[in-house]
This record gives sequence, C-alpha cells and structure tokens, in this order.
Amino acid sequence: MRGEVVNVSTALTLSGVSRRYGAIAAATSLDLTVAPGEMLTVIGPSGCGKSTMLRMIAGLERPDSGTITIAGDVVADRRNFQEPERRRVGLVFQDHALFPNLTVAKNVAFGLNRLSLPERRKRVAEVLELVRLDHLAARYPHELSGGEQQRVAVARALAPRPAVVLLDEPFSSLDETLRGRVRADIVAVLKETGTTSLLVTHDQTEALSVGDRVVVMHDGVIEQADTPEKVFEQPATRFVASFMGDADFLPANVHNALLTCEIGVVSTVPGWANCDVDVDVVLRPHEVALAPDPGASARVVSLEYRGAFVLHYVRLASGRTLRSWQPHHVRYAPGTAVTVTVASGTSPTLLVDDRAVTEPPIGIAGHALQAPEPFPIPTSR
Repeated sequence: MRGEVVNVSTALTLSGVSRRYGAIAAATSLDLTVAPGEMLTVIGPSGCGKSTMLRMIAGLERPDSGTITIAGDVVADRRNFQEPERRRVGLVFQDHALFPNLTVAKNVAFGLNRLSLPERRKRVAEVLELVRLDHLAARYPHELSGGEQQRVAVARALAPRPAVVLLDEPFSSLDETLRGRVRADIVAVLKETGTTSLLVTHDQTEALSVGDRVVVMHDGVIEQADTPEKVFEQPATRFVASFMGDADFLPANVHNALLTCEIGVVSTVPGWANCDVDVDVVLRPHEVALAPDPGASARVVSLEYRGAFVLHYVRLASGRTLRSWQPHHVRYAPGTAVTVTVASGTSPTLLVDDRAVTEPPIGIAGHALQAPEPFPIPTSR
C-alpha cells in the first residue's frame, strides 16, 4: 500500500511559525520545508520546542504567528485554522494511545469512518499486512508486546493515507535491543509507502541514522536542518557541534590560510589568504591522534573503555582538555605523556561568535574568544 500521490512540490511547509506560553517562547520563527516522501528527524534538549512544533503541525496547538501548509493546503495562518480531524496528518505517540477495549483491527479502523465497511476492512487488512501483524488482527492491545503495540499505532496512522505522519519519541519506552529492531521495521514501512514523516527523538544516534535530514532545535529555534553528514561533520553552530556528538573547542588562528592552535598546525584553509583571524576550532575525538612521547607536555588524565574504542582524556599544557578515540586494544595509562595532532584528512569546523564560518568574516581580525567552559573529567578506574 502506497500513500496517495500528492501533486505538490512540498508535503509540509512552515513559514515564520511562532508559539509562546506567556513569557516563554516555545517556538520562534520556524521555517521548514519537507519534500514528499522525506523523513526528517527532529532533535534537541528537553523544552527546546520540538514537540510544540509537532503539535502545531497536527493542529493540537494554534501558532501565534506564521503559516503552516500541508500538501498544498494552508491549515494555519492569521485567518485560518483547521482542526486536527480536517488535516491529513497521522500521529504516533510514545505511549501508543491504543484503545484497550478494541481489537487490533478495530484500533486500526478507528479513523476510517468515512469509508464503507468493505473498504474499511480492505484498508485495515492492507496496513496490518504491511506492518506484519495481519495474524494478530483479533488480539487486544494487552496481548501484544511493546513492539507490536507500536506497529499497530503506526498502522493506524497510515490507514487514512495521510499527507504527513508525525512520530513523537515513538521508541523511547522500548528497551535498547527491541528499540533498534522496531525502529528498523517502522522506518522500512514508512520508506516503502513513500510516507512523508517527522520523527521527534532525544537519541542522537537515532536522529543521524534514520533521517534523510536532521532538524536540530534549541531554545525554540531551528539551529540547523541538513543531511546527517553535514549536521555531524559541518555543524552550523557551537550548540549543534556539542549536542550532536562529542566535541571539544580550542582557540585557534588563521594566518595566511594556515590554521594553527596550541597543538600545532591543524590544516590549511582555502580562500583565507591574507587573513589574520582568531577562531575556535571544533575537534571531535575521532579527529584527535595521540602518540606516546616522553618529551611532550600533554598528559593522559583519564580513559573510558567503550567496547569498540577507548576514549582518552588528554590535558594540554594550557590546562584545556581534548578527547581522543583510540582502538579498543590501545590504552595509554593516566600520566602518559603524548603528542597530540589532528588526524590526516580532517577538515575541522571553524567558529566565530559561536557560528560556523567558511570564509573570512568581513572586518574581523584578532577576534576575542570566549573562554571554553570546563567539563568534568571522570576518575580513571
């Protein structure tokens, strides 16, 4: 079963959408365009506005300003506001929200009252086969596992053939092993049906591995909406860099296209000739190389065994700390003197005023750097 073909260039558009709760700005000037069949993952810390955005798209919250368009229809603006039941939106919640007194088949059929009884039965059979639960149609929710309940919730959301499916942390209540399996099954179904979807998550790995694009939110603002690779490798802001994986920041300088910091030359920066600009350089642990050197000023202060790799905390001569991943069989004992370099092929992100820059800022030289916030170093076991 494929969703109905939507003959529009965008399945969902948010233009300048804002929402306040008294003095609190839950969402501020959100701009987002989602293509038909695209899956977006939405991530950010608690209270960043991601669930508020989903609720406004679904019609459960009315925006204070801005326009929301679904499949070419304006569902919310200054004059119009469509109620949730009139929007072509499917919803999947963390707690499944299944009716305990209805069978699986009747739960899935709940939103199909406009169809005739034969059409309803056919549609229910289609979606239950799609999520591989057709053999459980007569069961009740309490007779199902958590993963099966979540697949029923997805089947119910898909049954009316919505233009957009919104999933609000649908896997967070499942244990780690089951979560990965159920997530893979449900994402495969959404892809197979060509369903446009937004999935809210608090899991960085999930956001990067599932989404065609990742939307990172902070304090009610979209900080970056881009491919997983760009969000991780080319973060737009200091917040995105630190939130989407381990990241450390060192004061650095670009002089005549040469990027240097206290560990030495990091890389060349094409297009920055004749510049002398202070920046912060973003380094992730896999970009930091270590080599034992009795004469080096840097020292390993702690390490954490992570299975596939060992995370080393290294204190530099300045007192700043970098993290470095080493293969699981490599462990430098605390106190070991090491030379710290940047792994070959690294193209680190440069920050000015906490925003990434790819070309020299006009009129900036000797930019004053913000002192990095120290983070606690775990005691080595």
